[in-house]
Amino acid sequence: MTPLRATYRLQLSPELDFHAARELAGYLRDLGISHLYLSPSLQARAGSTHGYDVVDPGRISEELGGEAAFRDLAGQGLGVVLDIVPNHMGRDEANRFWADPELRERFFDVDPRTGRHRRFFDIDDLAAIRVEREEVFAATHAKVLSLVAEGVLDGLRVDHPDGLADPAGYLERLRAGGAERVWVEKILAPGEPLRDWAVTGTVGYEFLNEVAGLWVDPAGEAAMTALWERWSGDGRPFADVALEAQLEQARGAFDAEVQRLHRVDERFGAGTLAEALARLPVYRTYVDAAGGAVAAEDREAIAAAGIDPALARALLLEDPAPEELVTRFQQTSPAVTAKGVEDTAFYRYARLLTLCEVGNDPARFGVSVADFHASNAERAERFPLGLLTTQTHDAKRSADVRARIGVLSTMPEAWGAAVERWHALTGGLADGAEEWFVYQTLAGAFPIEESRLRDYLVKALREAKRTSSWTEPDEAHEREVQDFAAGLLAHDAFLADFRAFCAPVWAEGARVALGYVLLKLTCPGVPDVYQGDDMDDLSLVDPDNRRPVDFGARRRALAELAAGAPPVPETRKLDLIRRGLDLRARRPEAFAGAYRPVEPGDGVAAFARGAGEVLVAAVLRVWRDATLALPEELRGAWRDVLTGAPVRLGARPRVGELGGELGLALLERA
Repeated sequence: MTPLRATYRLQLSPELDFHAARELAGYLRDLGISHLYLSPSLQARAGSTHGYDVVDPGRISEELGGEAAFRDLAGQGLGVVLDIVPNHMGRDEANRFWADPELRERFFDVDPRTGRHRRFFDIDDLAAIRVEREEVFAATHAKVLSLVAEGVLDGLRVDHPDGLADPAGYLERLRAGGAERVWVEKILAPGEPLRDWAVTGTVGYEFLNEVAGLWVDPAGEAAMTALWERWSGDGRPFADVALEAQLEQARGAFDAEVQRLHRVDERFGAGTLAEALARLPVYRTYVDAAGGAVAAEDREAIAAAGIDPALARALLLEDPAPEELVTRFQQTSPAVTAKGVEDTAFYRYARLLTLCEVGNDPARFGVSVADFHASNAERAERFPLGLLTTQTHDAKRSADVRARIGVLSTMPEAWGAAVERWHALTGGLADGAEEWFVYQTLAGAFPIEESRLRDYLVKALREAKRTSSWTEPDEAHEREVQDFAAGLLAHDAFLADFRAFCAPVWAEGARVALGYVLLKLTCPGVPDVYQGDDMDDLSLVDPDNRRPVDFGARRRALAELAAGAPPVPETRKLDLIRRGLDLRARRPEAFAGAYRPVEPGDGVAAFARGAGEVLVAAVLRVWRDATLALPEELRGAWRDVLTGAPVRLGARPRVGELGGELGLALLERA
């Protein structure tokens, strides 16, 4: 297998197929990437834009170029990590397992009473499969595991394992089938540890939120909260907003799943079950209903939910209960949480949009340096090859957008005054929460084309389900919000004030985004770069983040940097990535070794890697006067990786001197 240094995620499509991806291999190798990280590549339904609606798991996608082109791509000197979808397949006549009534009964989780699909979340045309059955696992994984056995695939990314009846057992089967490197798209609540599964680690959502939280200023929480409550007219904490949304989902979109649970065990009414699904504080529990095993974490989660005592005892196997009740409850709760929290509450509770990201709790206003170090220490010990990401195809905003908006936490009074001015200048919107949302979006994503902004706002309004929704769209209201936002892009007086206010926000946001990258390149784990995020990327949620990437510009910029051109603002991220990955290639033992925090504390995130071969420091909010307390073994001669300049460190070096104008330092022993 190819040694892991870094992955590069590509969202394949008919425009970016295997042939087009092959043309990028040289650029990615030169950048220092070791592995292509591909979106689902098995045969999906005709016209698929994402590949998650597989209809034939035994074939490589013909629309993407077919198996010969896939194998050719895998032979270009990069390992391949493939995203696979074990939870569901496309409900389509092109799917032989679905089209054949006998196979459908054996392969799909169909309710015998109603004829409905367990589904993927609330999507009716994605039908859940019974991968826990040996026959189903063998038929749906034969192609993938044969590619692993041949060495064509170097690893697997497992989509939504929480939808499976037995995630742990499924992952053990993958390992037994020869898949040694497996990353799971497991959404962990803040502070929730990953279970001891047969995996290499997660895909990195928890790291994404920890890094973003480092640059959110907790001192701004009270003021930002007051502003949000003033504009939204809603004084509820996020937990209440989330519970409301989860209850709506459990009682609405997932009523069929709740009714099926009720029929499994009629002691518990639909209302009791819906309440329990909505109140669970994590995505799901992992009680082994067949084997009778209940982990302490499962007991804690059920206790924290405060649900009906009789149902709690049944779910924890303390009272007799059908095995199906326990299993199906655990498969349903992730969907209720994802649709209620990520796809509803995150669009309703807009106090600071940086915090409204998959796997985060927006009530957590910032992450301390101590907590960040603790998480890294755990990763180094348990999952040293877990993926480290700052942007994914499921992210609500790109890393650059998130970094910009996070800067507002350091200046809430100035931000609040600016919003008041803009409201008076433009006339604003009748709905204050939506106006507040629009201004934050522009602060993060400007400059943005009107068409992109209009499309995004429709999605945001329908996901929030306050004034419009996917099932009952209020197109007149949507146009009102769209027209207001589009009007801002042509409002000279607004733009003059907006640009003047945001200029320092954008400058600091660019520095923060580089800080994200620096930590991703150096913390315990394997850095992952999302397509386009090797240079500036002001994308919003899918499908905006799947727009074509100008790889030609990236090739040219990388060639110029390699030839000695100094980095400019537009190429600083690319330069940091290439230099950081080069360091990882030259000093693999350091990045496979120890993680050692360096004082001083909340002003700076600093640490050493390995036996003191690499030193990293990122200024958060305390600027140039911050100093590091270096132990004796970290003093002496160093080399600045980003500039090549020699550096000599004493006992208390000033971080401003190490990190230059950006406050970011990456040093290696001279």
